[in-house]
Amino acid sequence: MTRIDSTFAMLKAERRAGLVTFLMAGDPDHDTSAAIIKALPAAGADVIELGMPFTDPMADGPAIQAAGQRALKAGASLRKTLDLVRGFRKDNDTTPIVLMGYYNPIYIYGVERFLVDAKAAGIDGLIVVDLPPEEDSELCIPALNAGLNFIRLATPTTDDKRLPVVLANTSGFVYYVSITGITGSATPDAARVSEAVARIKRHTTLPVAVGFGVRTAAQARGIAEGADAVVVGSALVDVVKANLGADGTPGPGTAAAVAALVRELAEGVRTASRPAMVP
Repeated sequence: MTRIDSTFAMLKAERRAGLVTFLMAGDPDHDTSAAIIKALPAAGADVIELGMPFTDPMADGPAIQAAGQRALKAGASLRKTLDLVRGFRKDNDTTPIVLMGYYNPIYIYGVERFLVDAKAAGIDGLIVVDLPPEEDSELCIPALNAGLNFIRLATPTTDDKRLPVVLANTSGFVYYVSITGITGSATPDAARVSEAVARIKRHTTLPVAVGFGVRTAAQARGIAEGADAVVVGSALVDVVKANLGADGTPGPGTAAAVAALVRELAEGVRTASRPAMVP
């Protein structure tokens, strides 16, 4: 079992949903990013997603695009992202870490070398948003063979005919994108999300995590009532931005500010009623 498998097994045993936190690796700089990531588990994050900074993030909204640009300006790279994870693993060997982003940086790095280095650094899974199932031989299958989970996205437009194709080589969990469009662009409807999660679960036994548009503890609580995990990204990235000085320098309380919002979100998720939960 991967750390992701173990974590979702633990969540199921505790009869609660999990909190997945997304932040851009290297935003606003390497040291501050490391401090933020280190603070996440104690604040209530069950799984950590790290964005791989990229110059053309087509699926990301303005907040995450800006975070990627800040990271790149500060010298972020895929190699330094793996360094962040290595540093995190010195003190934490249990919290799963998923890299999320686009194929180009991995392709340039070299797929075989990347998978070896990612596994050695302590990465548990990958979400690569621009590689469809038809291209599984490029990265998905090699990643699975290397012992990494390959997590696929499902959307409101993924119908019952397409779902089995999407799920064929998916592992770890399914990431349900609760709205159409770019990240951070709208607020999800909890009732519709529950219906969508139930539909996905008719096709798979994997946990379903729901993201895009969740910004508050109340929203997280509502989504957690029908999903196995709630993913929050843009709201956390916004906290990083809010703690930047006029010259772009991060304030000393940046990591604490992010952790404070994570605690609120975690409280919302953990206090959700779970009437629809599968025993």
